[in-house]
Parts: sequence; structure tokens; C-alpha cells
Amino acid sequence: MQLEAEKAVAARAAAALVEDGMKVGLGTGSTVSHLLTALAERGLSVRCVSTSPRTEDIARSLGLDVTTLDELGRLDIAIDGADQVDDAGWLIKGGGAAHTREKIVAAAADRFVVMVDSTKPVPRFTWPVPLELLEFGLTSTMRLLGDVTLRDVPRSPDGGVIADWHGDLDDPEAVAAFLSATPGVVDHGLFPASMTSDVIIARGTDVEHRRLR
Repeated sequence: MQLEAEKAVAARAAAALVEDGMKVGLGTGSTVSHLLTALAERGLSVRCVSTSPRTEDIARSLGLDVTTLDELGRLDIAIDGADQVDDAGWLIKGGGAAHTREKIVAAAADRFVVMVDSTKPVPRFTWPVPLELLEFGLTSTMRLLGDVTLRDVPRSPDGGVIADWHGDLDDPEAVAAFLSATPGVVDHGLFPASMTSDVIIARGTDVEHRRLR
């Protein structure tokens, strides 16, 4: 219950950054569910793009205007959660298997805001790195990746196979380069610090706002 309360606190702080008339990218996950409620309560005139069908359904049910990224083009702000955030500002995302779309939306935004509860900041990553893989040549791709397991979940919104890479994460930049260069990998869940503008961390009822750029 405490973590859910912290997610709500972080989501309200992130929602406060949205201004009337903005084009807004919406992430996926439990913290984003709190964000959608907080945004709807503000009653702003905003246009949104969603990173998953679930987020889109909830947003529409709350009265938010959701359209496509192709229609909106460049976004003013994108807001999402994260599975872990390291001290340098790198993220692991993809617990909800939407990391490919989440990365596209984050890259399309002038400002990418990440909101997390107090358990998500870590000195060193411990989660595996989520992957989206092509079905074609899957066995070959997994052999190239090494320590990887398929996740028993539905396909991504775009039909990709979801997996997790369990290798050494002491150097996230090197791992990101390796994963990106592996044929058959659609995308991975490592987000560089350069992509993120703000990290909002809820600790109890308090909010820590880290500005990365």
C-alpha cells in the first residue's frame, strides 16, 4: 500500500508539469495509471499519444484525447515510469513489455519525465534487461545474445517476442551497444541518461525532483 501511495505522489508531481495545450506522451504501467487519473482531474486541453493499448483504453475512459504519434509529430512532454534508475540516470524499462514504443515516444518528446517510487533508484542495476525480438530467426538471435530467456507473456503491441537478458550490467552503455547491434533485436529496455530530462522520486509523501538536462 505504501508503494502504491508513493506512485500516486510521483504521478501527481509529474502531472503538474503538463500545461494546457500540450502534446503529451503517455507511458505504460502501474505508475502511469495514477498519472492518467491525475491528468484527467486537472481538466486540461491536451492531446495524448499512448505507448500501449491498455494505457490508451484507460486514458479514453477518463476523457483524455488520445491520437497517434504520426498525427502529433513532436511531443512537448512524455511521462513514464521505470523499473530501475541508476545513479547516472540510466533506466531499465520494459517490465510491461512496451519498451520499444516507450523509447520511440520518449525520443519524440522535448522533455522526457520519469516518475518512480522509492524502491526504483539503485546504485547498480539488478533487473534483467527486457528485449523485444523478431520471431524470424529467434533461435539464432538468442544464441547470439547468450544469457537470455523468453518471457511467458503475450507479444508486444507490434507482434514482437518478449525476452529478458541476464548478463553483466556494470557498463550499461556497452550493454546497450551490444544489444542494439545484435541482429533480431527490435529494441531493448536500457534508456540512456541523455534521453531523460527529469526523474521524480516519491519517498513517502515527499518528492525528490532530479533534473538531468
